[in-house]
Amino acid sequence: MYHFHDELWLPRPRDEVFPFFADARNLGEITPPWVKFEILTPAPIAMHPGTLIDYRIRVHGFPIRWRTEITEWNPPFHFVDEQLSGPYSKWHHTHRFEEKDGGTLCIDDVNYRPHGGALVHRLFVRRDVERIFSYRREKLLELFPPGSPEPDHATTEAR
Repeated sequence: MYHFHDELWLPRPRDEVFPFFADARNLGEITPPWVKFEILTPAPIAMHPGTLIDYRIRVHGFPIRWRTEITEWNPPFHFVDEQLSGPYSKWHHTHRFEEKDGGTLCIDDVNYRPHGGALVHRLFVRRDVERIFSYRREKLLELFPPGSPEPDHATTEAR
């Protein structure tokens, strides 16, 4: 099992940031174009525990269907999505939103296990996850532009 952790401070109140994440359709806006992300579940998608969302993505050129379930839903504080089928043998993504320094600290914790084990993780998956979250950070900063520099406490780490 691997863990990815990311923190991003956005200069907007939580009640403005959380609704963006609560709309599953916005995921496409913060996903890199090379993933060719497409939501297959018809809109609108009502978010609550048990919500199933189907996607189509491309991983290194190969089309893959991905199904996630919202297993926890506690607006505007956090939610969890877990993969039921897709590119990982395990994917558990916790999204947390904390009011901090006049804005919102968005915290992502992902526990995942790629198909193919450690070698596939080392050669492809770790880098892919880091690139996807890096792109996501850039897009979120464009969508919620800072009025002042990002605080020093925002960090990204992958183990």
